[in-house]
Amino acid sequence: MNQIEIKLPSDPRFLKVVRSSISHVGEICRLSDEECNAVTIAVDEAISNVIKHTYNGDNQQLIVVSIDIMDDRLQIILRDFGKKVDPKTIKPRNLDDIRPGGLGVHLIKTTMDIVQYDNSLDVGNQLTMTKYLPGKTRQMNASS
Repeated sequence: MNQIEIKLPSDPRFLKVVRSSISHVGEICRLSDEECNAVTIAVDEAISNVIKHTYNGDNQQLIVVSIDIMDDRLQIILRDFGKKVDPKTIKPRNLDDIRPGGLGVHLIKTTMDIVQYDNSLDVGNQLTMTKYLPGKTRQMNASS
């Protein structure tokens, strides 16, 4: 396993650093251009949601992005230290409701193979997003 960790302030100006990193890691993992772009957008949306909803736009809070490259999957973990979010309240809006914004959760859930929210930590929240690599599936790794 190879792991990369990025610590950044909750300032939207730094999202470009994460997007560049995720895009490059996607290339290393041999994701197609389409998959690479989709994963990059999903991670960008997830961090944007942390900034907007967990930190209420405060751009001086910590976000930790861990990127794990495994034999069969790419796992991205976002960790914040803000107010707790009830995972049951995190739902995509109805796609028939045509208006700007609010599609981040939908993008995340349709792009990633596994999405897990954890607010059982002492402080903050953790979002784990998993994307299986080309030719690999969850069934091949039921024991992991």
